[in-house]
Amino acid sequence: MTHKPMIAGALALAFAPAAAMAEEPFSVANIFFELNNTDGDLGIHALIDGKPWKRLEIEDAKERELLNIRLRGRLRRQGLTELFFESAEPPFESDDPDEITLTPEEFFARFPQGKYEIEGRTIEGDELESIAMVTHLMPAPPVIFMSDGDFGPELVSEACDEDPGPTVGDPITVSWDDVTRSHPEIGRMDEPITVKNYELVVEQVAPLPPVKFTAILPSNVTSVQLPPGLLVAGDAKVEVLVREDSDNQTANESCFQVK
Repeated sequence: MTHKPMIAGALALAFAPAAAMAEEPFSVANIFFELNNTDGDLGIHALIDGKPWKRLEIEDAKERELLNIRLRGRLRRQGLTELFFESAEPPFESDDPDEITLTPEEFFARFPQGKYEIEGRTIEGDELESIAMVTHLMPAPPVIFMSDGDFGPELVSEACDEDPGPTVGDPITVSWDDVTRSHPEIGRMDEPITVKNYELVVEQVAPLPPVKFTAILPSNVTSVQLPPGLLVAGDAKVEVLVREDSDNQTANESCFQVK
């Protein structure tokens, strides 16, 4: 009779701590939004990384399931570690009556602010769980300027089909106004933000070969001089992306001419 409490205690130790020990967070668990301010569209992105897993689920702030992945066969035995996805980005509006559109208000109603739960199971059977904080705070769009050795900063065009933008030659400098507030019309409007970084992309498709220059810059850098000889005479495209602390990001695209 004296052994029964010991058996009960041993069973409790065998089962209760196992569940507590098995759960751990993902090493990366980010869910964020991207706004293309030029084209007028929004998308949801996610970057998740951690131990090799065979199952992954995401629930939104209202505990509605958004994603459910189950690996099968050899891939289940191998496991996945990093997952990145980018959603479709329907335009806010369209002249084509057959094209699917999605206004910012509809988009944010579809993906509410709050805690998004990311759960998984490793190939060894342990539980993975992290919380991603999702916000509707979108950076204001950057205002882009171009300059070279002959003239000071000139505002680039926002309608490339109608205006090819300024004509510049070496040394070409791209600059933009410091972004300190959220978008004035989309999401949580006109609130202070903290910029995580800026990203600059300059592209020239023709004449061949195509050229693409990319730089990720700290929040205190708002001007970049392009390497001499990078571009040749012709059309070129520039994009500046502002990334907020939550990883929400807003991009502005424009065009210019190289002489």
